[in-house]
Amino acid sequence: MIIKIKYYNKQVLAILFLLFIFLINLSIEYNKYLDLIDEEIYETKVEVLNIYEKPTKKVLRLKSANFDFFTDIKKDEDIVKSDFLNIAIISFNITFLDYLKGFYTKTIYFDYLEKPAKFSDKIIKKIDSNHEDKIIKELFQALFLAIPISKELRDICTNYSISHLIALSGFHLVVLSFVIYWMFYFPYNSFHQKYFPFRNKKYDLLLISIFFLFCYLLLTNIVPSLLRAFVMFVLMIFLLRSNIKIVSFMTLLFTFLIVIALFPKFLFSLGFWFSIMAVFYIFLFVKYFVDLNKYLQIIFFNIWMFLIFNPIVHFYFPQTSYEQFLSIIITIFFTLFYPIEIFAHIFDFASYFDGFIKYFLYHEMYVYEVFTPFYFFIVYLGSSLGSIFYKKAFYLLNILMIIFNIYLYVI
Repeated sequence: MIIKIKYYNKQVLAILFLLFIFLINLSIEYNKYLDLIDEEIYETKVEVLNIYEKPTKKVLRLKSANFDFFTDIKKDEDIVKSDFLNIAIISFNITFLDYLKGFYTKTIYFDYLEKPAKFSDKIIKKIDSNHEDKIIKELFQALFLAIPISKELRDICTNYSISHLIALSGFHLVVLSFVIYWMFYFPYNSFHQKYFPFRNKKYDLLLISIFFLFCYLLLTNIVPSLLRAFVMFVLMIFLLRSNIKIVSFMTLLFTFLIVIALFPKFLFSLGFWFSIMAVFYIFLFVKYFVDLNKYLQIIFFNIWMFLIFNPIVHFYFPQTSYEQFLSIIITIFFTLFYPIEIFAHIFDFASYFDGFIKYFLYHEMYVYEVFTPFYFFIVYLGSSLGSIFYKKAFYLLNILMIIFNIYLYVI
């Protein structure tokens, strides 16, 4: 009993500490916000993250040193993704909440700037040299560097229900950590045996993996979903080292708190919330289906995750197609596809797969829209949270899952 009390006391202190860090970072963001609205016109340097074509204009998603925002320009302006601009914007009537979420404002003027050399540009050039099709280039830029995708590619991913594969997150990080671990295993093995055999070799290799994954995180400009995966990866290694249970909802809670404490803006990142929810349902699966046959688990896991996540996804993205069932197979296949494509791009033979990818991307499908009703969404979230503590809530969750998917694909 005394040990449990001490353990919970440590958890409370950790939560209070993270709350303190959150308030500090929130105050830093607020000071940046005050600097933004200090005058009605604000001038800054930005990178063009994405461009959305509209009938009469172009909407730009821009990233400055302190914040992201949206603006529009004339349709005939020659601006492409990754361009650098010096821009003056109207900054009054922007609330602090708008600032955190990513605001929309009008542009006064802009000038083109010389693009600074970045290491990621070399990777983009390497990716593009492997392909001719614009959409395929865009696909792999997103897969390897988390570069924002166009509406066209986003719709394709949504229609196939594979957006979780395109957005860098835990799955990609696991594959990358596996590749890094085994790349260094044999060189480090001989070095380890010769100089310090007393050390834990596996733990050292995990630390090496963490270092390279952190570099990769910086290379992608700290994508929220990837940061969640990285923090959880580090946290789980620490807990494993301390002989503490790693697959627990408390681990997920602390991952969430750490990320939000460091980056308060990520509270408004849908990708981050999807990433958190995906891990939450994975933990629910482990909690209630751990006794299933291992081979059956692999198949049932992907089917269940597809069905259980549909009510969440369709609250935000209504696009529905029968091809979305292919997501189950594609997700399993992606485990091999992703590392193979990494090596294919390194050694310049990725173009051999372009025919299959192009057929997949340009396949025409019947798409209709179904939204998750708000009341259903609330009940679904409530039963999901209740499933942590009560088996009956988990039964209700699965009943709701079945009802919604029948409503989605049958009725």
